[in-house]
Amino acid sequence: MFIRSFLIALALVLGMGSALAQDKVKVVYHFDNSEMQATAGLRTLRNYMDTAPDTEITVVALGDGVRFLMEGATDKKNNGLQYGPLISDLVAKGVKFEICELTLRAMDMKKDQFVLDAGFTPSGVVRIGELQFRDHFAYIKP
Repeated sequence: MFIRSFLIALALVLGMGSALAQDKVKVVYHFDNSEMQATAGLRTLRNYMDTAPDTEITVVALGDGVRFLMEGATDKKNNGLQYGPLISDLVAKGVKFEICELTLRAMDMKKDQFVLDAGFTPSGVVRIGELQFRDHFAYIKP
């Protein structure tokens, strides 16, 4: 009887611990159009992190959405706003940036053309699916 009660109590404690670990909010941002999404999306990310700094955020860029992550990229519609400092600030706050390698091959781009703060993933679409399904990330497309 004691062992059964102990095992039930242990299961409850372990279950509560895993529920607490899942309480952290996790979000994936999907960028696929730099011209339309970059400036507003980076500002939204900054606001998000200012409001909820404990959130785990991963940005996945694919297709034309990788261009704002290129070294020296600017917003031509916004007085040449440089994206690099905004990206570095977000990385310092814990945001991760990942670039789709399939996009790089399709657009004949090289990894060394991108800001050092960005990482790479074999497929942006697969990565978004993994983050949503397996890792329970909420999805935002700015």
